[in-house]
Amino acid sequence: MVRLWIAVLFAVLAAVPAGAATLKPDDVNTAELRKRGPGEEKMDPAAIRAQVILDRTHVSPGEIDGRFGDNAKKALAAFAASKGLDSGAKLTPELWAALMQQDQAPAIVSYQITKQDLKRPFVRSLPKKMERMKRLPSLGYTSPREDLAEKFHMSQDLLAALNPGKSFDKAGEEIFVANVLKPDEKVPQVTKLAVDKNAGAVQAYDADSHLFGFFPATVGSEDKPTPVGNYKVTSADPNPTYRYNPNYKFKGVKARKPFTIEPGPNNPVGSYWIGLSVGQGYGIHGTADPSKVGKTESHGCIRLTNWDAQFLGAHVKKGAAVELR
Repeated sequence: MVRLWIAVLFAVLAAVPAGAATLKPDDVNTAELRKRGPGEEKMDPAAIRAQVILDRTHVSPGEIDGRFGDNAKKALAAFAASKGLDSGAKLTPELWAALMQQDQAPAIVSYQITKQDLKRPFVRSLPKKMERMKRLPSLGYTSPREDLAEKFHMSQDLLAALNPGKSFDKAGEEIFVANVLKPDEKVPQVTKLAVDKNAGAVQAYDADSHLFGFFPATVGSEDKPTPVGNYKVTSADPNPTYRYNPNYKFKGVKARKPFTIEPGPNNPVGSYWIGLSVGQGYGIHGTADPSKVGKTESHGCIRLTNWDAQFLGAHVKKGAAVELR
């Protein structure tokens, strides 16, 4: 009997990544603003609650990870400005109160894993070099856990912390996730986009010039800067095929002939492509690694998380004005 309990204990521990914290949903749903200790690194229930509210308001914090990183701070500053508060990126009691007033829905809810969640063509491993990706029939997720984390706009570590002992590969399993899906929501059509390289963000406006969407972004690089000027949206395509042209001359890519990479969320341009009239190969797109949005350079394009690119692509109007600044 003792051996049996030890075996069960090790099985549970093995399902949780090394160093991962554990969180109770109620701790997040009832979290209040508190003073964090110097150098405190653990996931903060209040940060998770704030990030979920920001996401639900379409002021995207990027990947919901329970930490007040750069993207979360950008979102806090944007939300504060929309409410006429001068707190900037600092989560003051006034800003916290505004967030709590904005949305009363629980930040964490339960979700039952479906057979459809497990039907995707998963990829055992992803090549590091772009040239080798062309050999794969699809660029899918590497696991159901990665799939579910992106579905609910979360880091995989946060998903694991909320669900200790869960493997995420069983249909019917109840798990806890961020409450970010709003299937019945009516969203206005995007008629204008403003892309700001210095701010590292994309802002979306409706026909009345009302700002209703803010998304952290990686905008170009020193090697391939994104052009400045006024352009238009030329296309919006889910599950894009990626076509590499040697004329792009990307760092680390030695191919001398064009090649194609099949669609999938781990495709170099993620799961959505919004074409711009800047020129061939320029657009707004998703990414295989949401944790790096705003933190690493791109090949001249504007990179968002897959879910932000999908949201934007689903609501942007072809011909919408795009200001690159």
